[in-house]
Amino acid sequence: MADPVHISSEYWLETAKGFLYPVEMSTDKDELLCKPQDNGKATIAGDENKLSEQRSGPEKQVSTSPGITTLTDNTKQFKLSSSQAQATQESEEDMYRDAEEIEREKILLVCGTGSSDFPENRLSVEPEVGIMDYCQEEWRGNTSHAKCIRKGYEAVSQKFISIRRVRGDNYCAIRATLFQALSQATRLPGWLQREDMILLPEKLMDKYGWITQWQLRQKWTSKVENLVDEIKKCLMLLKSKWKHMSEMKMLTEKQAACDELFRSEEDEYKLYEAVKFLMLNTAIELYEDNEKGKEVPMFSWLLFARDTSSNPSQLMKNHLNQLGLTGGLEQVEMFLLAYALQHTIQVYRMYKYNTDEFVTLYPNDPEEAWPVVTLITEDDRHYNVLARMCQETSL
Repeated sequence: MADPVHISSEYWLETAKGFLYPVEMSTDKDELLCKPQDNGKATIAGDENKLSEQRSGPEKQVSTSPGITTLTDNTKQFKLSSSQAQATQESEEDMYRDAEEIEREKILLVCGTGSSDFPENRLSVEPEVGIMDYCQEEWRGNTSHAKCIRKGYEAVSQKFISIRRVRGDNYCAIRATLFQALSQATRLPGWLQREDMILLPEKLMDKYGWITQWQLRQKWTSKVENLVDEIKKCLMLLKSKWKHMSEMKMLTEKQAACDELFRSEEDEYKLYEAVKFLMLNTAIELYEDNEKGKEVPMFSWLLFARDTSSNPSQLMKNHLNQLGLTGGLEQVEMFLLAYALQHTIQVYRMYKYNTDEFVTLYPNDPEEAWPVVTLITEDDRHYNVLARMCQETSL
């Protein structure tokens, strides 16, 4: 199995188009994978044999980021080509639900009934299933892409026993990462122990007026005081839940508590608001450090090189505010998530099997003290959770 990829600065420059910026995904359910070619363009590699996708909700892209054109030694800043028009978001098919589930949702909408009336629909992280059982159910085709995916799963099965399917409502990257972090937490992270952490919303909004445009999930408030209070509640909930999980000694008890937390939609989505706000705070710190001439991680340059996020204000407006609504995390934002939570995110990327990018780390030069969470993806858009390492591997 390939070792986790460690990407040099030169490699980043050469592969920024294909690696960091996901190309526009087709709305056709049979055209799920875009492969970057040598010239930086993207072509669709269809796989008509994938029998069923994740059935828990659609994952959508907010936009397509143009390619990088220049990087000077003097400024160390990336500039994006303006010749490529930004793709607009269009209605997409539900790629992670079957026809029966889609039809049932239509009936519920007509009847005015919410999904909360059906407890099985509220499972954000489904129970474990054997990795190869999952693979055989999902990938039975004989195309080269299907064979590549199966080989990837076979390789992963040598290290992990099972997989847990994650609900796909554009929060999947945050959901999978946070679920793993909480389910294996043994202590409250230092950044959550800081006394001024809860005061972060008020502090930032006093300094940056544009943060008052932060959009809470499914509601908006024009009163800054109300917005500050709501975000504070989200941060306090994250701290209390993390503390509660870390104090549990029995792994089974911790896992059961974590499963229950991710069944409670109200608390669950408050946790995501807290994580998103921590991502914004991290982005502001990186941006200001770079403006002051301090050394910043490579991904920070790329994060603010996009036309849609040249500064933290645009990042909030065009990406973080849209996260969970019209789009999920792009790859460069996976780095930001890792830095915000101070966790290394290890991802097995099935379509990259037999390449140096099969196992990718965010960040690629992680701090040794950071805990590691392990996810799996077939397309860099939807993420599932890997569970239970093989005994030989864990030893």
